[in-house]
Amino acid sequence: MKVRTLFFVLVLALIFGSCNHGNSEIVFHKSHEEKRQNTPFSDVVETEHLLFLTGQIGRDHSKGILVEGGIKAETKQVIENIKAVLEHHDLDLSRVVKCTVILGDINDFSSFNEVYMEYFPLKPARTTFAASGLAGSAKIEIDVIAAK
Repeated sequence: MKVRTLFFVLVLALIFGSCNHGNSEIVFHKSHEEKRQNTPFSDVVETEHLLFLTGQIGRDHSKGILVEGGIKAETKQVIENIKAVLEHHDLDLSRVVKCTVILGDINDFSSFNEVYMEYFPLKPARTTFAASGLAGSAKIEIDVIAAK
């Protein structure tokens, strides 16, 4: 019995001793786009192993306007915006482990999903829900968590 207890204590010591309790640096990144430097949120928050990206809508950042064409066009632009942020941090969509999708209308789910599946063949974990209104009159907003 004493050997088991000693073994258990050693295993716990190894597990907890290898963790960086409270020592993980958190970095709050401003946007890589000059026009978005003064937003009241971080473009990306980085921890030791993860990047948390701010939600993106279907705004073409080069023109500053929401793309036209409905849910499919907006979904494509949203994901292209996410790709641009990830590329700025030397990552790509294959590193996305979690998506949160907010639709302005749940009836757009099938159309959104058609575009989404083209970009995420690895199938990250996902939560999808509808809200009564999104920023900038968008039809969709997506935020992601990516592994470094």
